[in-house]
Amino acid sequence: MRIGFLFNHDQIHQVAHSLPIAMALAKGGFDGEIIVATANDRLAAEVKRLAGPLLGSAIQHVELKLAARSKRITGLLGGLIPAGKLLLYRDNLNFFRSLDMLVVAEKTSLLLKTRYGLDNLFMVHTRHGAGDRAIGFDPASARFDHVLCSGGKIRRRLIVEAGVDPETISIVGYPKFDMVRQTGRTYHSIGERPVVLYNPHVSPHLSSWYRHGRAVLDHFGRHDERELIFAPHVMLFERPFVLTIDRLTVNRAGTIENRYLHGDNIHFDLGSRASTDMSYTMAADIYLGDASSQVYEFLLQSRPCIFLDSHGTSWQGDPNFAHWQAGEVITHPDQLGEALDRANDLHRDKYRAVQERLFAESFDLDGRPSSERAAEVIAALAERRRASRNARPTVQAA
Repeated sequence: MRIGFLFNHDQIHQVAHSLPIAMALAKGGFDGEIIVATANDRLAAEVKRLAGPLLGSAIQHVELKLAARSKRITGLLGGLIPAGKLLLYRDNLNFFRSLDMLVVAEKTSLLLKTRYGLDNLFMVHTRHGAGDRAIGFDPASARFDHVLCSGGKIRRRLIVEAGVDPETISIVGYPKFDMVRQTGRTYHSIGERPVVLYNPHVSPHLSSWYRHGRAVLDHFGRHDERELIFAPHVMLFERPFVLTIDRLTVNRAGTIENRYLHGDNIHFDLGSRASTDMSYTMAADIYLGDASSQVYEFLLQSRPCIFLDSHGTSWQGDPNFAHWQAGEVITHPDQLGEALDRANDLHRDKYRAVQERLFAESFDLDGRPSSERAAEVIAALAERRRASRNARPTVQAA
């Protein structure tokens, strides 16, 4: 039995959502091959860092490559669309055909079934994050053979909105939390000031960055009584243009002007490892964001949240914005100073209990490492497929 774990993205933010499962599977003595496949040097380095000595011993590592023609296409179109990610499947079909099971954190891999006809490849979706965005519950989720999810909220929406068969969903907790416990955080405050994390999303129709982001930076430039970590979604500045497919929009994140770099109270991180390993969500005293699922990781420890609605959203009662119940929602950076001043009191009097409810609905944590729970599901699915294959009748010659 050959189980592949695929990491096919420009950035490393999805690695911690499924690599811990491969590691737990290896440590549990899985009787089969475990192969981790990466699509670029950045992903390969992160896998090697996290997996350590397991890689090359209990876990095989395959670095997938693009054909020369695909590299040229990626060079032409890669600034706007993820051409390399999409072409990787076609260029490595022999590898994917060699697998019995493929574990992935994203959905473009479904091309292997819908376009390239690998119907016998059993595909498991681990998801990446426990957020509320509608795109996380679109019908594509139902095309996977099995889905692992973090808690009851996710399971319910997968069934009702995405049409996923309840029998093909397993609640396993949140494997990324296991990596945080193992590696710790990599950011520490530079002083005694309260720390605010500003974490705008990448999607132009959801993000506060494009309309109000620089005004947020201006606020902290004028008011240095708090420290700001500016750590947006790692894809916000990855390409010259941002294109979103759930609601077709294109925009430019632009650049960070020099005037923001002179103060001593703003820390900028446009996509390092610390942006993905929960260093900032663990270090901050207040979360300031919009649509990122990282707010749920921040709620691992209940603290004040503020949400900047730059689009006049009718969000009350909308499950896609359920996380906005966790703190005050403001509509303009002019309101930010007063919101920050009252954030602790509002959290104590109103939002702490709401956050605890939202967290419990999003994460089913039972004391066991989530990666081990997920590995048990993967191993059971593999054994079931192996038994089914062995039980198939053979045709004997007369």
